[in-house]
Amino acid sequence: MTDQTLAAPIDDPSERPRGFSRYQALLIALLAFTQFTIILDFIIMSPLGAILMPALDITAGQFGIAVSAYAFSAGLSGILAAGFADRFDRKRLLLFFYVGFTLGTLLCAAAQTYHVLLLGRIVTGLFGGVIGSVVLAIITDLFALHLRGRVMGFVQTAFAASQVLGIPAGLFLANHWNWHVCFIAIVGLSIVAIAIIAFAMEPVDAHLKLKQDRNPFRHLIATVGQPRYTLAFAVTTLLATGGYMLMPFSSAFTVHNLGIDIAHLPTIYLVSGLFSIVTGPLVGRASDAFGKYPTFVFGSVVSVIMVLIYTHLGHVSLATAILVNVLMFVGIFSRMIPSQALMSAIPDPSQRGAFSAVSASLQQLSGGLGSVLAAAIIAQQPDGSLLHFDRIGYVVVASAIVSLVAMYFVQKAVAERTGRRVV
Repeated sequence: MTDQTLAAPIDDPSERPRGFSRYQALLIALLAFTQFTIILDFIIMSPLGAILMPALDITAGQFGIAVSAYAFSAGLSGILAAGFADRFDRKRLLLFFYVGFTLGTLLCAAAQTYHVLLLGRIVTGLFGGVIGSVVLAIITDLFALHLRGRVMGFVQTAFAASQVLGIPAGLFLANHWNWHVCFIAIVGLSIVAIAIIAFAMEPVDAHLKLKQDRNPFRHLIATVGQPRYTLAFAVTTLLATGGYMLMPFSSAFTVHNLGIDIAHLPTIYLVSGLFSIVTGPLVGRASDAFGKYPTFVFGSVVSVIMVLIYTHLGHVSLATAILVNVLMFVGIFSRMIPSQALMSAIPDPSQRGAFSAVSASLQQLSGGLGSVLAAAIIAQQPDGSLLHFDRIGYVVVASAIVSLVAMYFVQKAVAERTGRRVV
């Protein structure tokens, strides 16, 4: 199956399988669970802030450094790993980085001082930041393009599941025991995933039979310097920059600008997450049935409308806040899933690992840049409400429109390679 997929990722429609085999279903579930632990480890830091800062006697600035340390180390590791990403069995590569991620999380769990926690976040980012790209390369190697929308849809539910299950569970453990237990729980889940990967997952090594540059540095340069990859990297940067601008300040905006009591924040995240768990697979099916780019267009239109509404809201009811958040998440998932499926069709089989690693690195770095840019735009009034949040909305909308146009040319290039009008 692997050799055939690598040689011809776009297969004959008449020979397309209608569903997944038992092994493929197990693999999708395993990759989604892997992503769940990685995402949970990253986002759990934000709600733990109120507990961590007094426990370690650190300032908000120091806590911010600890949070951003993960993103920047993840971005750096993506670049460093790109040259080696296509030289090894992807299963072994996944195990190597997953074990490193687990050790970094264990270091966070054992931290008694701020500096040890900071070191733990750096180590976790160095290893965890590469795992997403390895997962994407595995999906691209083992699933034909007409199935990747569905696969991405299932795997991306990890983000929603971390919101619905991970954050409430983490806060419960932290409140009833201490914050160390949150990281211990993630370590336990990761050990289970490592065991299943080691014993149940088959090698993913067909790409090793293809001709490659044996020098890792030249392999990286050849991937980054490939002209037809440039537009894809630019779109990836745009998507991440726009996406990360609203997220860091959404809680403060909801409480202070929308007038929602902080006690109701978990309800908003819970309902939005539950809808996202349902939406992800549906969007994946739609992108395979109607086309990746048309689905992306739909998601972009919904996102633009909902971002403009959201960033201009005043005091609203809880029901209105939930509805707006749910619709925004529908738009986000309807962009994220088809865009990843489309991007997976761009690199040559011998460069998929490197391409995915560079893309993951750009996502982390541009996401951090988006957060910094948003912080420079907004201002906070004495009552805690945020000024100029609408300006962030305009920037996000502008980036969405530019990425919509750029993605058209990405899909056009993929369609030309596959001999189809719409992918």
